Amino acid sequence: MKGIDMRNARKVWLITGASSGFGKSLAEAVIAHGDSAVVTARRLDRLQAIAQGHEDRVLPLAVDVTDAAARDKAVAGTLARFGRIDVLANVAGRGVAGACEEFSLEQLRAQMELNFFAAAEMSRAVLPQMRKQGAGHILTVSSIAGLVSMNAAGPYCAAKFAIEGWTEALAIEARPLGIHVTLVEPGAFRTEFAGDVNMRPVQSIPAYRPVVEPFETYLAASAGKQMGDPAKAAKRMLEVVASDAPPVRLMLGRDAYSIWDATIAKRIEDLNSWRARGEDTAFDDAVFEAIKL
Repeated sequence: MKGIDMRNARKVWLITGASSGFGKSLAEAVIAHGDSAVVTARRLDRLQAIAQGHEDRVLPLAVDVTDAAARDKAVAGTLARFGRIDVLANVAGRGVAGACEEFSLEQLRAQMELNFFAAAEMSRAVLPQMRKQGAGHILTVSSIAGLVSMNAAGPYCAAKFAIEGWTEALAIEARPLGIHVTLVEPGAFRTEFAGDVNMRPVQSIPAYRPVVEPFETYLAASAGKQMGDPAKAAKRMLEVVASDAPPVRLMLGRDAYSIWDATIAKRIEDLNSWRARGEDTAFDDAVFEAIKL
């Protein structure tokens, strides 16, 4: 199985969070493209509706990605049905709406468990097979909030920042093995993200209302009106997988690029304001040596 050509051959996908949002749009695009897929989520009935009429090459599985045994079941089920895994799409996730102090420790852990550990562990679960094949692609859906911190979304940003760092390191390590890794960083898209599915904090602290309420108002007002089309996002993901030189980061949406550009400018300004003093922290006789990456 060494050296599978990922560009032209029909692929086998394993997609998490496939019952709604980006996951559903990606599953539908993969099926329309003629590829095979194992589609997973907690709601089996929604997955069966997606697979209807394509049961010969689409396998729906009820999977809670925060459960190790369920993750192993998804990988084993894909290999048993199709014999290989060409693309893993880590899509499952959940947002938040509330101030950092308002969330409980249990809620912070739940955010990390779903948005970081589940994606990292699912990736680790497919890597042995991809190393054996000498080929594969891992797509992990992060967010512009994985690069830019936002008020009223601290726990979500923390988990997405974590998966960004872990995934970028994995991309460097896996590339020589023939495995591509791509972070997908969407802005606002018409998914269920802006709805009631977001985690809400266990307490409300009045002092934070001035910074939390505008975010809550934005989510409510924008629901169903966001610029981003999930179907077009799915198309971009398929194009990345088919590319000879896929990017490590795929940012999606003019709004995402806009906030990223503004954030980078502010970060450079902030860092440079203390750069001279920050650099003046070495031993007097030290010789400069750049960190090697």
